[in-house]
Amino acid sequence: MAVTSSPARPHVMRAMNEQLLLEHIRSADGISRADLARVSGLAKNTVSLALANLERANLVRPSGVRTGVPGPAAVLYELRPDFGFVLGLDVGRQYLRAAVADMTGGIRARASVRTHSTTGRARVADLVALADSLLDEAGITMTQVTQTVLGSPGVYDPRRGHLWMAGALPGWESPAVLTQLWEAFGENLMIENDVDAAALAERAHGHGRDAASFVFVSIGTGIGMGVVLDGRLHRGHHGAAGEIGFMPLDAAADERDARRRGNLDASGSAAGVVRAARQAGARNPSSAQKVRMPTARAARPVSASTHPMAPQYGPRGTGSSLFSRVSALDFGAPVTEPGGKAAASSSGQP
Repeated sequence: MAVTSSPARPHVMRAMNEQLLLEHIRSADGISRADLARVSGLAKNTVSLALANLERANLVRPSGVRTGVPGPAAVLYELRPDFGFVLGLDVGRQYLRAAVADMTGGIRARASVRTHSTTGRARVADLVALADSLLDEAGITMTQVTQTVLGSPGVYDPRRGHLWMAGALPGWESPAVLTQLWEAFGENLMIENDVDAAALAERAHGHGRDAASFVFVSIGTGIGMGVVLDGRLHRGHHGAAGEIGFMPLDAAADERDARRRGNLDASGSAAGVVRAARQAGARNPSSAQKVRMPTARAARPVSASTHPMAPQYGPRGTGSSLFSRVSALDFGAPVTEPGGKAAASSSGQP
């Protein structure tokens, strides 16, 4: 049966045109109507109408004129920096970080504070206090914040309203934590995996600008990976792509810690490095940064094939190796074909 689609309604088209122009204005340092028509592909009268609507909404403003070129001086447009603000929060086991930015990306205030909270409720209270302090410093109120983004360990499922795989933060998976966060920051709160957020930042501002597909690996209090495929963040079938902390690993780890946040995370994170250094006889390795190369040189040499962190490709390790790769990208269930070849369903949206 043929499927017909109705044309987009005029108000939808207007909103799409205005959003397109906003993106071009945001990425330019002053841009004229003619340039907007050229880069957007829209007709000049469509650009003029959309710009008028954006000006009436106080989203854009004239920023000057372009001179020194043939023809009439062209009016240049820019975003109004103060038409809204973004509050960015990052929650970790030892530190809380936050920043307030305007709509042009200008940082109005930022801070990083150490936290000694051991419960989810206390950690939320610390985040609220940090946010209030930064808003006061920036001279704005919470009502002027149009978007709050929280970078957090673990995976947030917005359909179920559930945060999981956040074992590095005791009590953080409790439903009461999400309730507190929504009450504190309102419906404009967006919860994003912290390493995925870092991967997006790398895509926009770092080495990822020159790579359509890459992985961003973070090693600190925990271990995580953000996956960008063809310029888009890959979340996986269950939203858990990049949660490599739970990958199978034969290396020795603290069993209690491994059950809580994964074997790889417990073995290779900062705490795992310090624990391994102590087991190797290092003196007072209080942090991963203080674990020096002399300890590694003094250790017994281990061949790559027998090292406990080396991949296992033999009959005993084939299933573990396959599972590790599928779970890291969070495809659907692996399908093994006759002959040992394996494929993975990717029916979930990236």
